[in-house]
Amino acid sequence: MGLGYIGLPIAVLLANRGYQVHGVDINQKTIDIINRGETHIVEPELNKFVYSAIKHRNFRANIKPAEADIFIIAVPTPFHKDKLNKLTNSPIPNINYIVEATKQIASYLKSGNLILLESTCPVGTTDMILEILSKEGVDTSGIYVAFSPERVLPGQIMKELIENDRVVGGVNNVSTKKAAEFYRTFVVGEVAETSAKIAEMTKLTENSFRDVNIAFANELSILSDDMGIDVSQLISLANKHPRVKILNPGCGVGGHCISVDPWFIVDSSNGKAQLIEQARRTNDYKADWVLEKIKNALLQFEIKHKKKPTVTCMGLSFKPNISDLRQSPALYIAKKLNEFITISSVEPNIRECKGLDLVDIKTGLESDICVYLVNHKEFSIKNIKHADLDFCGINNY
Repeated sequence: MGLGYIGLPIAVLLANRGYQVHGVDINQKTIDIINRGETHIVEPELNKFVYSAIKHRNFRANIKPAEADIFIIAVPTPFHKDKLNKLTNSPIPNINYIVEATKQIASYLKSGNLILLESTCPVGTTDMILEILSKEGVDTSGIYVAFSPERVLPGQIMKELIENDRVVGGVNNVSTKKAAEFYRTFVVGEVAETSAKIAEMTKLTENSFRDVNIAFANELSILSDDMGIDVSQLISLANKHPRVKILNPGCGVGGHCISVDPWFIVDSSNGKAQLIEQARRTNDYKADWVLEKIKNALLQFEIKHKKKPTVTCMGLSFKPNISDLRQSPALYIAKKLNEFITISSVEPNIRECKGLDLVDIKTGLESDICVYLVNHKEFSIKNIKHADLDFCGINNY
């Protein structure tokens, strides 16, 4: 259920392992693309898996579910657009897609079925699936339900779905065992068994940990700028300590995991997740801080040269060498900057971006000022051939 950044890779991986897989998505265009043996997502090796799965007739996409032995829910879990937690003034998780996907499969369920939730979610969501099914009139006594979050890195998803360790937590012991048995058919990493709530919290904890560490690096870059210190040299020297490993600062934090998951903890913490909340706000603030630094550089150029500069933003995705724009701070900066002055953008991993003028690297480098926001492999230092370049952040965490 869901053929996006996680659902499609899982579906075709299983299909290429011999499972008969029925994929479901709400977007007919996506379904048509997949059934042609093509992909709507840029991810290394994914196109080969999709083509092979379709060719060997182990996989088919459809707008509606079908009867199965195992149901995997891998749908988005965004925020409510117009709601904030009154206590913490933080975003509120929206699990409506999970609720709807659960309702859609209700009439296809039979005793002995296994339901696996892979969507990142607030603690307690997996248990809620049984409540939804009961309200839909399903006898849940023979239904097994478990949560198992992915731990994959965009750009390496097909490899890491197999090699990375898994945490599997069921709503009861037998659900945990059933789910773990399934994952061990294709995961070579360790499959660790626990409860649904601990598995849910594990996923949120992992990404909150990373968010806090990135926030430390981003805050260091802000402080170093105030003090006239080279933050790269500072971090390099500090990391010579045998027990210190500071990350590289960037222009913010993006993607559907690190920039989202910590808010799930904050929302349910009754104001107690203070460190996690502050890290999240620090990383969100970093993009605005970078934006102001760029604007100041543009004004200084205009004063010095008596003309407005031509500007190109280098990179729009949320991290290097991928096409994923979800919650990208680089994209946010580019769009905000485009409201201030007309800019060009270079993003070698996509063909178009609504509201922005995309150009190739050669054209982009002809601008008076190039703002490097994402450390794509195409942006090698050897490509930099003129003086008026302003490095206002390299997002490479």
